[in-house]
Amino acid sequence: QVQLVESGGGLVQAGESLRLSCAASGDAVSTMGWYRQAPGNQRELVATITNDGKTNYADSVKGRCTISRDYVKKTLYLQMNNLKAEDTAVYYCYAKRALTNKDNWGQGTQVTVSS
Repeated sequence: QVQLVESGGGLVQAGESLRLSCAASGDAVSTMGWYRQAPGNQRELVATITNDGKTNYADSVKGRCTISRDYVKKTLYLQMNNLKAEDTAVYYCYAKRALTNKDNWGQGTQVTVSS
């Protein structure tokens, strides 16, 4: 089993920054990432990072967001800068369980950007 707990969401103004964290516990994981879902929209990729540090970003956040991992603390981060109103969404932490390749999700953290 893999447990994921997100934190760091909140209400900010456009142009400000936020850092999201996701603490992983339980079994070993491989790829981790962040997804988001705005009201009325499907869940979409924000960024992913593999075990060897390869990153992938959605075009909408490239240059504004940085994903990183602390392998000792088993924590995933998403630094978001120059936030825009369209970044408003629930952000979900994602991790693939290494043993079974099963996808695991956190409960989500709300990010609201006021313009």
